[in-house]
Amino acid sequence: MTEWFAQHILGMPELASKNGQAVDALIVYVHWLMIALFIGWTAYFLYAIWRFRAARNPKADYEGVKNHASSYIELTVAAIEAVLLIAVAIPVWARAVDHFPDAKDSTVIYVMAQQYAWNIRYAGPDGVFGRQDMKFISSDNVFGVDPSDPNGKDDIQTLNEIHVPVGKPVVVYVSSKDVIHSFKITAMRTCQDAIPGLRIPVWFTPTKVGKYQINCAQLCGPGHASMSGGFLTVESEADFKKWIASKSGASASFE
Repeated sequence: MTEWFAQHILGMPELASKNGQAVDALIVYVHWLMIALFIGWTAYFLYAIWRFRAARNPKADYEGVKNHASSYIELTVAAIEAVLLIAVAIPVWARAVDHFPDAKDSTVIYVMAQQYAWNIRYAGPDGVFGRQDMKFISSDNVFGVDPSDPNGKDDIQTLNEIHVPVGKPVVVYVSSKDVIHSFKITAMRTCQDAIPGLRIPVWFTPTKVGKYQINCAQLCGPGHASMSGGFLTVESEADFKKWIASKSGASASFE
């Protein structure tokens, strides 16, 4: 019912991730809540018009309400809003319920945003990222990879191109080379600001094979629109390994 309402009534975009189901469900529940509030307040408004119409109350009552029902209603509404705030909006709660998958069971990717492209980095067939340091950052070394570290020799770097296997958690560490960007993949229901000097993790589990657009959800300059040229390709595990091998030239490492 929730999925049908999201797609056919709200017209939400394609969903292609496991974690996105909860996001869509929350959006649907919020809409149901707004519908209930709209109906409830409209009914109350009509009742108030009928109850306090001039024909029924020809003379003003200067004493007003003598019970405390309205106070109890206000306290109840405040309590409900407090529960919604704690359960939905407070980041501490989000961290308590959002458990990141183990790196060894996930596809781990580094993303470095810049005006106006997405730099992508994989650990390569050995599964170990090369050491990074800010002092090594340059125009042709956006991740600051230490050239003397042997673990980084097989690391893979692409531009605007992410490949991941279907059904396996993907952990993305997002950062920025220059200004604030925002890494957004609508089909994965994933959106994370890319902030210079910070490496912020975000994760999702793709459930559908396909090609999905990567957008920047933060106005980042006159070429902002061109950052929609990045794509996430979700494919089978075998196809993913072939792609990694084609980029690293080390297909034997996966045998």
